[in-house]
Amino acid sequence: MNRDQKFFDMYSLVIGVLAFIALLILVGAMKLSDLTQGIYTSDTAEYQAAVAERIRPLGQIYMPGEEAAAGEPRVTEAPATAPVETVLSGPQVYNEACIACHGSGVGGAPMLDDASAWASRIAQGNDTLYLHAIEGYAGQSGYMPPKGGRLDLSDDVIKAAVDFMVEETGN
Repeated sequence: MNRDQKFFDMYSLVIGVLAFIALLILVGAMKLSDLTQGIYTSDTAEYQAAVAERIRPLGQIYMPGEEAAAGEPRVTEAPATAPVETVLSGPQVYNEACIACHGSGVGGAPMLDDASAWASRIAQGNDTLYLHAIEGYAGQSGYMPPKGGRLDLSDDVIKAAVDFMVEETGN
């Protein structure tokens, strides 16, 4: 017998033995699963209840118009609350918002310590100053954004800041 035939015979024998072992393992696993799965058969009500409890949803969803069951808690909508408005004084508003431009003259803003730049503006009257501060103003010398860019501030607080700035100019 030649060497190749001998190798092929030995190889076939090893593959056959391994296939037989795999078949034995498969049959053994099937028998073992039948023995162990018989404890929890899917026919029993206890098993069905245990499965239902494990997979139940955590909550219920009710579509608009559907009513919740009487024993279940109901969630009511919380009442909307009005935002709390912070009351700031004129100097506080100036130091938080206005100083960015009126402290250095950015964008043509009259500086707080330049009385001559404020004179023509003050001469127009407080109502005009308030209007320009609240609604914004675009003039030849520059641009004033509405409420100095702080739209969260109330009109009264802006007016207090304008009054403070007018007082500080000395006019």
